[in-house]
Amino acid sequence: MSIAHPVIAVTGSSGAGTTSVMRTFEQIFRRESVTAAFVEGDGFHRYDRVAMNEKMKEARARRETFSHFGPEANLFEELETLFRTYAETGGGLRRKYLHDDVEAKPYDQESGTFTPWEELPSGTDLLFYEGLHGAAVSGDTDIAKHVDLLVGVVPVINLEWIQKLHRDKSTRGYSTEAVTDTILRRMPDYVNYICPQFSETDINFQRVPTVDTSNPFTARYIPAADESFVVIRFADPKGIDFPYLLSMIHDSFMSRPNIIVAPGGKMELAMQLILTPMILKMMDGRRRAIGALPLRATM
Repeated sequence: MSIAHPVIAVTGSSGAGTTSVMRTFEQIFRRESVTAAFVEGDGFHRYDRVAMNEKMKEARARRETFSHFGPEANLFEELETLFRTYAETGGGLRRKYLHDDVEAKPYDQESGTFTPWEELPSGTDLLFYEGLHGAAVSGDTDIAKHVDLLVGVVPVINLEWIQKLHRDKSTRGYSTEAVTDTILRRMPDYVNYICPQFSETDINFQRVPTVDTSNPFTARYIPAADESFVVIRFADPKGIDFPYLLSMIHDSFMSRPNIIVAPGGKMELAMQLILTPMILKMMDGRRRAIGALPLRATM
């Protein structure tokens, strides 16, 4: 199917490694001269840092679940609108969440706040989203149906927790107890709104460590790439050249008809080999779709 304004979404929990996957996409876009409109999922949180902390205190007092994973703390309808609008017109609105002083300084704002809503740049080839909810479905809102390529990044849960613990402690100054409290508090929303997305994805990249991660809360190190395997699951294996991938990714093997298992150190290579042809095919379809549109619709 030829699509004039394709949407790609990388979805995964905080600490899952979606940012690393985004860097691989950026390399592909740069090499293949693809101009992407980048959208950060954190920009579609409902509350800034001060308001979110207040809402969490209120929820805790009522013994209710409230977290960045759930619909109450996010703008699901606005995100769905963005994806739908971009698919139809190549436009839409985005904003950024400023995590720290470095990000906030160019905007002359405080960290933990949002930039004003702004129009996406014109003339882009595709929209690229990275965040928590690229395939979220809640009530009447179905974000996943507007995405043309959905990629899930989902380490096994103990590894995900280790990565989050180390990241939040080293870069955000949180204590182990504070991070643990966050993990426990948002678990119901993780089960109800994060996990179901990985049944909607076209491809999942799941890193599985080969070292002991049985107690993530006392782990001193994040398992290295070479201390893990990557389980790569294709929702639809039709058209995937598995013999080629197996020949190019040394020591990889197939565990099921739609799953390749690769050494963890080869994850970036695997992503390049798998995703580059998909993006090129998407761009070829975009060129055909634009060529078939009336001149007025392409301006």
